[in-house]
Amino acid sequence: MTISKRFKKAVDGLDPEKMYSVEDAVKMVKTRATAKFDETIEIAINLGVDPRHADQMVRGVVSLPNGTGRKLRVAVFAKGAKADEALKAGADIVGAEDLAEKVQKGEIDFERCIATPDMMGIVGRLGKVLGPRGLMPNPKVGTVTMDVTTAVKDAKGGAVEFRVEKAGVVQAGVGKASFEEKALIENVRIFIDSVMKARPQGAKGTYMKKISISSTMGPGVKVALASVGIQAGA
Repeated sequence: MTISKRFKKAVDGLDPEKMYSVEDAVKMVKTRATAKFDETIEIAINLGVDPRHADQMVRGVVSLPNGTGRKLRVAVFAKGAKADEALKAGADIVGAEDLAEKVQKGEIDFERCIATPDMMGIVGRLGKVLGPRGLMPNPKVGTVTMDVTTAVKDAKGGAVEFRVEKAGVVQAGVGKASFEEKALIENVRIFIDSVMKARPQGAKGTYMKKISISSTMGPGVKVALASVGIQAGA
């Protein structure tokens, strides 16, 4: 594997084993994001859970105070007045049976999917298509709701859904390299706090094991748990 000069420069001065405060970690990641595009700042959290067990599943949604810097295309399954409300709120795609047909054909031109409860009979049949992509509407994260205005505006304004993967890792984008350090730090802290609050009843022992931050093309920087208010073994 060939390592680029840019990446070599990015890892220069970075101790891969050292735990940094969240402030220092954000600064190091931000200054090392030197790609020719506005890199996404990503967080990865290793949790002490086994998501194969229903009582250890971790999922939720968090509204980042400074947004994500990413423009999401939002689809809403709704009819009548609720469809009009979704369009007014800024939804990119609104439909019912017609939208379901497009999704069934693989025409998925959106990154967030919202549905009113009365549409779940239609949306439920799309589980095999939307589920693997993490797009299935779910009342637990506010994407099955009658309040489509709030749901659409949250999705457009920086709401981030998170769900633990098979290996017990939660990953998400928490901003862009162009953000001010203060904004990134606030987003990181809010995200970590939300994952902590989503601790399932079935989680035993140490819940939050490791946290690291990176940019799209940059190296990962480990975050000291104590710097985000997490005690050892918590």
